[in-house]
Amino acid sequence: MVSDQAPTAQIRWPTAYRIIRSVFPPIDLFEDIADPSDWEALASMESKTNPRIWEQVGRLDLVPPHRRVSGPGASLLMAPFVHISMDRPGRFTDGSFGIYSAGNSEEVAVREVAYHHGKAMAASKEEPGWTSQFRALMNTINVELYDVRDRAAFHDPSSYAAPQAFAKAARAAGSYGLVYRSVRCPGGECIAIFWPNIIPVPIQGDHYDFHWDGTKVDRVRNCRTSAILAL
Repeated sequence: MVSDQAPTAQIRWPTAYRIIRSVFPPIDLFEDIADPSDWEALASMESKTNPRIWEQVGRLDLVPPHRRVSGPGASLLMAPFVHISMDRPGRFTDGSFGIYSAGNSEEVAVREVAYHHGKAMAASKEEPGWTSQFRALMNTINVELYDVRDRAAFHDPSSYAAPQAFAKAARAAGSYGLVYRSVRCPGGECIAIFWPNIIPVPIQGDHYDFHWDGTKVDRVRNCRTSAILAL
């Protein structure tokens, strides 16, 4: 059993930070007050006049109605669970299901995302320069999670096989998610949340510009303060 493989811990963070691309707009269906159990029917009706509605809404089937959240800001929680791809795996997902990942500090979240953005830029052979703008999401965390901070195999810098397998089993067993050590920001911690209704809807924070030097993201600029974080 998964519960025999890892202890749990009550994780209480006054602020968790998540970094996402600024380009993504709110999803109207999630922001409305409609009952989440009616979403499939509403999207089907709207698809008659807006054939792109299913592309905007994503994979609703991945989140059962009782796990969905709706209302102002709900898109920020729902999006990572319904817009998934096997082409975008992560440390704790092979891309077949979504997670809400966040760090226990702004720097942790920035460094984690900058690493993966750099890999995407390298794969597409982008020219050096300032790239896409990102924004911070912030919320409080008070939830019991599987604690895998001492599992060395789950923190390999390049191999995700072990953590992906564990996370899939933990999610299927009913876990709310995991807490682990940040691999890209030593001393920091991260969470991987398996369902959107487990944590509060986040608020939006600062915006950031990422600079790509042709090999990696080497610095990040806070658009509000103009402060530069060298990576």
